[in-house]
Amino acid sequence: MRTHRKISPSNILIGIIFTIFFMSLGVILVVNFRPLYYLDINLLHIDQNSGISQTQIRENYDALIDYNSPFFHGDLEFPTLPSSPHGIQHFKEVKNIFVSFYYIAPITLIVIIVIGLYKKKRKDYSYLLTSSITMIILPLIVGIGTALNFDRLFIAFHKLFFRNNYWLFDPELDPIINLLPDTFFMHCAILIALIIVIGSASLYFIWRRLRTHSKYR
Repeated sequence: MRTHRKISPSNILIGIIFTIFFMSLGVILVVNFRPLYYLDINLLHIDQNSGISQTQIRENYDALIDYNSPFFHGDLEFPTLPSSPHGIQHFKEVKNIFVSFYYIAPITLIVIIVIGLYKKKRKDYSYLLTSSITMIILPLIVGIGTALNFDRLFIAFHKLFFRNNYWLFDPELDPIINLLPDTFFMHCAILIALIIVIGSASLYFIWRRLRTHSKYR
């Protein structure tokens, strides 16, 4: 088997592409994984804290998730809750971010397939190990940020991705915010990070298998 540098700028770049792919995949899966929120309704006592029945909570949450789908066309309307213009605008901006992941995921997957085919011809599998290591960085940041101060991480995220303060909801005008506690978003972030870790571990085991196969065939 040829020897290749495991750590190189090109391999690190490939690792970043893998990270973006698995992050995009994680966001898509977690946003559409409604059982996580349904579980949190009881776990976080959302019905008791908001004074809204579980049936209505699910209906309004489902309306929000349906709206964030790239296949949904129309305006956001909550079944039983009022909304302010600023609140609707914020959710429109959130949808734009979510929809972008539906484009990023297949594009990065195609790039990964092309890279994989090219590297296979060269019998160079070192990029898998480098990518596995590179992908751990984002989950580490999320984990450390969550452990130290998730609220600060949450605020920093909004300031980075939004150019206004529409995400600062007034519960009187946008009671939907009472159904979306910060802890739920923390659970989402942890699950996305876990998907990236699983992707990282998968690349590592694929690298080991390919390395062994190439060495002894």
